Amino acid sequence: MVRLMRAILSQHGFTDVERVSGGAEALACAGSFDIVLLDHELPDMTGIEAVGPLRSRPRPPSIVVVTAHGTEALAAAALRRGADDYLVKDASLAHLLPQVLDRVRRERALRAALAAAQEEVVRAERLTAIGEMTVTLHHEINNPLMAASAELDLLQRGADPLTETQRAGLEAMRESLERIRDIVFRMGSLRDARTTPYPGNLRMIDLGEDTGGAAIEVRAISRGVALVFVEDDALAQVVGAVAREAGYEVERCRDVAAFERGSRFVGTRLAVIEVGGALEIPSRSPELRTVALVRSDESARQTAADLVVRLPFDPWAFGEELAALGDRP
Repeated sequence: MVRLMRAILSQHGFTDVERVSGGAEALACAGSFDIVLLDHELPDMTGIEAVGPLRSRPRPPSIVVVTAHGTEALAAAALRRGADDYLVKDASLAHLLPQVLDRVRRERALRAALAAAQEEVVRAERLTAIGEMTVTLHHEINNPLMAASAELDLLQRGADPLTETQRAGLEAMRESLERIRDIVFRMGSLRDARTTPYPGNLRMIDLGEDTGGAAIEVRAISRGVALVFVEDDALAQVVGAVAREAGYEVERCRDVAAFERGSRFVGTRLAVIEVGGALEIPSRSPELRTVALVRSDESARQTAADLVVRLPFDPWAFGEELAALGDRP
């Protein structure tokens, strides 16, 4: 059975394959692999018993339970414990195994892309909060800072002679005021909320000299605005993140009216639309490229779009398709 599965996997591009002899060994090395094909009958435990510990790992692999005695009860138990899918060792194995693994791989990539999109949202919200605080600091600090600097100038240029100690004190005050001015300026140009350790198990935002524009990743290509007309929030986040990586400025539309307004903008070049359920492709200008996200072959056949993508998709391949679509004349 192992030789058969190795041959099937090799034919479909899964070349990094390792066999282990039991559940304990699987738990020990699972962190190095993305997918675990888990036999139900193991020497030291059942596959169902191994699912929970595998799923509880910090970076859990995707799990497909395989058994020679498939029953609905066993399949339901495996899925309840956290398995991603279930296969029976019968005549359909050679046909179903690559399909199941490809779907599991795409779902895994989608989860990773969603996590990255959520991190991007958190980072954007954090930078927005920092920007609002910076506006407050400029308003509340700049005026008294300028007044204090002016008073220092008056003292240093006054008619009364100053002692050496007084001159040194005034110069130290000027240096301190200039340092405050520079810190406020660096906060205003902050583009990345990096932190450094601070005593007391705390962290502080790094306002080093290189905090500004050098931290920004500049995209060399701007392909215009992409409208995202997707009902599910998690899927919309992934699509938006992928489209931004492909060089688009993303605008999410939550209803047909918003989509129609966005499609009339001069810079709008692409629309990604989830087809099915309450959403269908609305009327649009002929210059607008459209991508339809579908969940069934029937929806794919009935959809008139420049690109039809079946859900779940591979985020990295999807990004390349969006980029190629934007490059079409």
